[in-house]
Amino acid sequence: MFDKILIANRGEIAVRIIRACREMGIKTVAVYSEADRESLHTLLADEAICIGPAASSQSYLDMERILSATVAMKAEAIHPGFGFLSENARFAEMCARCNITFIGPSAEIISRMGNKSEARKTMIDAGVPVVPGGREAVHTAAEALELARSIGFPVMIKASSGGGGKGMRISYGEEDFESNFQNAQMESVKGFSDDTMYLERYIEKPRHIEFQIMADRYGNVVHLGERDCSIQRRHQKVLEESPSVAISEELRRKMGETAVRAAKAVGYENAGTIEFLLDKNKNFYFMEMNTRIQVEHPVTEAVSGLDLIKEQIRVAAGEPLSVQQKDVCIFGHAIECRINAENPAKNFMPCPGTITNLHLPGGFGVRIDTHIYNDYKVPANYDSMLMKIIVHGKDREEAIARMRSMLGEVIIEGIDTNLDFQYEILNHPAYRNGDTDTHFIPTYFPEYHG
Repeated sequence: MFDKILIANRGEIAVRIIRACREMGIKTVAVYSEADRESLHTLLADEAICIGPAASSQSYLDMERILSATVAMKAEAIHPGFGFLSENARFAEMCARCNITFIGPSAEIISRMGNKSEARKTMIDAGVPVVPGGREAVHTAAEALELARSIGFPVMIKASSGGGGKGMRISYGEEDFESNFQNAQMESVKGFSDDTMYLERYIEKPRHIEFQIMADRYGNVVHLGERDCSIQRRHQKVLEESPSVAISEELRRKMGETAVRAAKAVGYENAGTIEFLLDKNKNFYFMEMNTRIQVEHPVTEAVSGLDLIKEQIRVAAGEPLSVQQKDVCIFGHAIECRINAENPAKNFMPCPGTITNLHLPGGFGVRIDTHIYNDYKVPANYDSMLMKIIVHGKDREEAIARMRSMLGEVIIEGIDTNLDFQYEILNHPAYRNGDTDTHFIPTYFPEYHG
């Protein structure tokens, strides 16, 4: 087992990893930018080192600085968390060259699955159902239009290296296709330095269902059930839950087995997520694979009882999985709400500033992952997420009631947040009835959709 791990991240996920390491008797090193000097993860880690200015490009995305810090602090491994360098194949490769363990899959697998058009081809070869679309990537609007005609409109235009909703456009016909393609491609070049695009048939009002998988270096792969992530705004997840009310036991078994087959097809190792679209006829299609731990991993932990961060660390250290598929038992229902420093009424405008008063609830079946505290200054330089509230109940009805109670008790003063918006979602009859899809927010909350 590792003696010391460097956490190449910030915010609540850095705190989460530090706590897991502490329970395992592993020393931790926090890295921080100048803007994060007083952030909670720097105070909780055994050691902390500044790696640069506030700009991510000069700190949390600077591979050389992070690797230099790892060597200087004599850490044996790096946990990348999510975001930043967590799915950067070059960084994983650099870690390997420096004889530092990257807590995640290999550079080759990250590269293969991170490129969405390549991942799509890999899944087709593995017999995993994919959304009808092009097998090869496209680079120009002319060749893309020819492909769109053969697929049939509407089509989804996607950046091969995309993520977080960037580099995506829906085109309903030839008249708007060229402008949509060019806009998506420009967004891809700006965000990912890649002009490679691919096309898929656009699935109307699907559910976004993802399966958590864990794999070790010995070929063992298990899935830990699904998460329903259909409540989204502009392709960004807002609320997640497990299990999904839309899935029967038989469909869960089938999708879970498909997720395991997808992971085995690429020789996957460590934590990952297979994301599917589920249409109204219960047909499911592979969408993408996330080669890292997810923001919403706590809902899976709540219903499975497995600590995914600890499992990641054990697997990276060469240990076999602690569970087999027959040991996995999903119990109860869990919901996670992402609380962000933003104003939904103002097009979800970020709201950095100082938290002047903070009260966080607790109680049976409640978990809060956060890095904020009284007088904490929320920087303007990074993602606006402040915390995740996770509740667990014996069933969905109890979980909803528990989350409503928690949202009503949280106090965050000094900045705007989306607390009230989350409460509105939970109170909506369609949500309470389980009638959700990826168009839930634009359908029922058009004033917030923009």
